[in-house]
Parts: sequence; structure tokens; C-alpha cells
Amino acid sequence: MPAISFQSVSKAYPAARGPKGATFLALDDVSFNIEEGEFFGLLGPNGAGKTTLISILAGLTRASQGRVTVLGHDVQADYAQARRLLGVVPQELVFDPFFNVREALRIQSGYFGVKNNDAWIDELLESLGLADKANANMRQLSGGMKRRVLVAQALVHKPPVIVLDEPTAGVDVELRQTLWQFIARLNREGHTVLLTTHYLEEAEALCGRIAMLKTGKVVALERTSELLKAASSHVLRLKIDGELPADLAAQARVTGRIVQFPAHDAREIEGYLAAVREAGVVVDDVEISKADLEDVFLDVMSSTNASAGSETAEGA
Repeated sequence: MPAISFQSVSKAYPAARGPKGATFLALDDVSFNIEEGEFFGLLGPNGAGKTTLISILAGLTRASQGRVTVLGHDVQADYAQARRLLGVVPQELVFDPFFNVREALRIQSGYFGVKNNDAWIDELLESLGLADKANANMRQLSGGMKRRVLVAQALVHKPPVIVLDEPTAGVDVELRQTLWQFIARLNREGHTVLLTTHYLEEAEALCGRIAMLKTGKVVALERTSELLKAASSHVLRLKIDGELPADLAAQARVTGRIVQFPAHDAREIEGYLAAVREAGVVVDDVEISKADLEDVFLDVMSSTNASAGSETAEGA
């Protein structure tokens, strides 16, 4: 039995523009399973449908069609049991300003009918670097500390399935390291983890398998190692002083002074270097490295763009 199962899930919203009755598909026939004990990554650009999918999983939004289950429990027909099995860390910083951290965790425990779990609350506070904030009012905490409390609230009832929706967005490096050490430990102990993140190095380091969404559709679903194997074998990274000609820039990923070219072999690398020299661009630094998950992600997204464009042209 999978820990999470998405079966032909679609979600339509009324379209902001267009004729009356027109709809916008936020999710389009999404199907995949996440097995018990997996550390699974859900990736995609803004607006891809990741948060909509998690909202359906958590019972906050109803799918227009399809079925979602958590350890066999339907999230609509058996909402209470499905929700009890989930610990969800949302993107938004939502907190009650009238309680301190320990009180907030005790109240959250009560929502799930959990009593006398102070030992586990103490472990959460210690593991997430909140021990010295246990008696602080939630209003007094920084944004990073509030996010730690959200993580603790999601875990306070010891759920077998943990859902992390952009848990480290806008937080400091120390919290990211603390959080991942603790979540990795829970995963080793058998908890299933579903992660959405824009920090692709996190997904590469943590996730055994990854699904990529774009415009509500699954465009890649594979083990992380296989996705990396399918990428171009090397990346040529240059730090330049000047501007690339348009034809070269179209082949590269440009971030400020950093230019990255996908390269399958030494001949391609030399070709790019020669073209940059001929363009009169000064190169301050050169690095050749293996492709990472960010390279894979951009390749997948650009290839789906190209496919969509060709289908449109054929339909025309």
C-alpha cells in the first residue's frame, strides 16, 4: 500500500478571463504513488500546481476529479483518518499570537487527541533549536523561528507521512541544516516525506525520487540518480566580463556574469570556448563540472516548452 496515492487528479478553477463558464486547469490528470519510507521531491516552477496538489492532499481543497489516498484512506471519504496520518508544514507563516511556543504545541496535540506527550514536545524543541524559546510568545519570534514552530506543530502527533511545502523558503542556513538533519533522521526511522522546494540542491541531496510538474501536468517522474544520468554529462561555467552575442546567449544559462553551457564532450567544450574568444568576451574564470539537478530541471522545462510549441504549430 502506498503512503500517498494520486489517481487521475484534476482541479479546475473558473478562468479569470475568457467567456462565461470557462475554466483553468491547475492540475491535469496527475497520477503517481509515493511508497512508504520514501523521501520524495515534488518540483516545478511557480504556478505549476504543486501547492494545489498538496492542498488537495491535506483536505483543504477538493479535486474536480480523481482520488487521493493516505495509507489507503481517501482524503475526502475518510478525511479525519487521512488527516491524522499527515503532518503538513505550509508555506505561509500562520500562528496564534496569544500563546507561547510550548502552549501552541500542546494545543496542536489536542487537535489530534494526543495527551501527555511533553517528552516528545521537549525533543521537538531541542531538535529544532527552539528549547530556549519554549516560553516565548509567538509574536516575539523571528520569521525563521516561527517556521521552526510550524515544523514542530506538523510533527507533534508523530505522523507517519510528513509533507513539507517550501519549508526553508527565506530562512537562514542554520535552520536549513537543523531541519534537514532532523527530517532525515525521521525518514531513516520510517517516516515518509514529501518535499516541495525551489532549492534544487536540497532535492538532489535528500530525495530518492522526484516528480516534476509543469502547467498542472507531470512532465518527469524518476529516481533522482536516473534524472541526473539523463542530463548532459558536463556543464561549462564561465565568469565573463562583457556580454555574449545573442546567438551564444541563446545556448547558455546566464546569471549576471556567470554563463553556463551544457556540454556532452570535450569537443563541445572547446567549441564554446572558441566562440566566446572570437566574440571578444573576456573570461575571468572557467569551471567544468557534472550536471546537477538544476540543469536537469531547466532541460525538462525547456523541452516541454518546445514540445508544446511544436504541437501548437501542428494544430495550426
